[in-house]
Amino acid sequence: MTARKPATRTPAAPKPPVTLEDVEAARRRLTGAIVETDCDWSRTLSEIVGCKVWLKFENLQFTASFKERGALNRLSMLTAEEKKRGVIAMSAGNHAQGVAYHAQRLSIPATIVMPVNTPMVKVTNTRGHGAEVVLTGETVEEAAQFAHAHGRRHRLTFVHPYDDPLVIAGQGTIALEMLGAAPEIDTLIVPIGGGGLISGIATAARALKPSIRVIGVQAELYPSMYNVIKGTDLPMRGDTLAEGIAVKAPGRITQEIVRRLVDDIVLVSEPEIEHAVSLLINIEKTVVEGAGAAGLAAALKHRERLKGATLGLVLCGGNIDTRLLASVLTRELAREGRLTQLAIDLVDRPGTLAKVANLIGEAGANIVEVTHQRIFSNLPAKGTLLDVVIETRDRAHLDETVSALRRAGFEVGVRSNPGGTY
Repeated sequence: MTARKPATRTPAAPKPPVTLEDVEAARRRLTGAIVETDCDWSRTLSEIVGCKVWLKFENLQFTASFKERGALNRLSMLTAEEKKRGVIAMSAGNHAQGVAYHAQRLSIPATIVMPVNTPMVKVTNTRGHGAEVVLTGETVEEAAQFAHAHGRRHRLTFVHPYDDPLVIAGQGTIALEMLGAAPEIDTLIVPIGGGGLISGIATAARALKPSIRVIGVQAELYPSMYNVIKGTDLPMRGDTLAEGIAVKAPGRITQEIVRRLVDDIVLVSEPEIEHAVSLLINIEKTVVEGAGAAGLAAALKHRERLKGATLGLVLCGGNIDTRLLASVLTRELAREGRLTQLAIDLVDRPGTLAKVANLIGEAGANIVEVTHQRIFSNLPAKGTLLDVVIETRDRAHLDETVSALRRAGFEVGVRSNPGGTY
């Protein structure tokens, strides 16, 4: 008689770093302390993108960013001794404000380390929440090194902006609210910096609705998670409008979650991000920073792929410098042909400038700015260069105005598309 072989046990799968239960526990801790922001259907954006678009307005949190969720969940789990000693965080802005605001609410001393190039609106707001702000380091990575060293010296608890299970669980509460408001959502597009937001959202959304698609989006200038997941080596450099997701090295925990739960990661260009910021202001009347508009930029870029979908987009932050916002909106007017710089060669004689102005006025365009250059140009001594900025209704109206000038014998150069196309 042959002895029966003992049954082999399949080893249990390792417990994931964050579970739906963790996210639900975070939601209970956050109730009443953060805003359960609106999740609304956008009729106009749905028509533009070609699918049903739902928007989660995290830019309407008190600190104008989703980062409050993870920060508060982490702070709520500190021991009494840790709360007494205080916390330290490193951030380019939104995580800083979330930690500072809720630390002040909970009477926890907070030190925030920020890179020296952090937008001043974020520095000012963070200080306004009572935190000690230290500006150091040219990059987030340099600021992080200082924060870790300073925290060890002073026995402060480090609150990581993304690579912490409690922070990730806090961010995941967004998915609970979105699917509660719009259970028909079948695709989520989520911005990725270090990966905390998409990790939390993917964890909760996939547990509640296994068939849901989760797509991450990064700025082309900082494709850090994209490189890790897709095995590419795209460069990371430059100043992006989406500085909130300009992270050179994603988290260790978040990489694991993204690899397991996220279907794809796409990249968007700077002009595409600018266009999305402008659309959200003009259509939804809501101010969104570059990172917060990245999801819409991706949806516009991948319209064909999203046909027939019910799409959820997270407008994850609204902290954008007003001067920068003005520049973005002005550049968008230029791309649309509504604001254009004309370079016109003139013969330097009385009445010529008036003739140009009359032609522009007769065409129904408006002159915004004029520069008359006689010296610093390559024209003959009797010539002059006229740079004139005009406002028109659209590109067709611009073409009519330029044609009228050329029919009158003027040589006209047109500069109307800053920073490429979208």
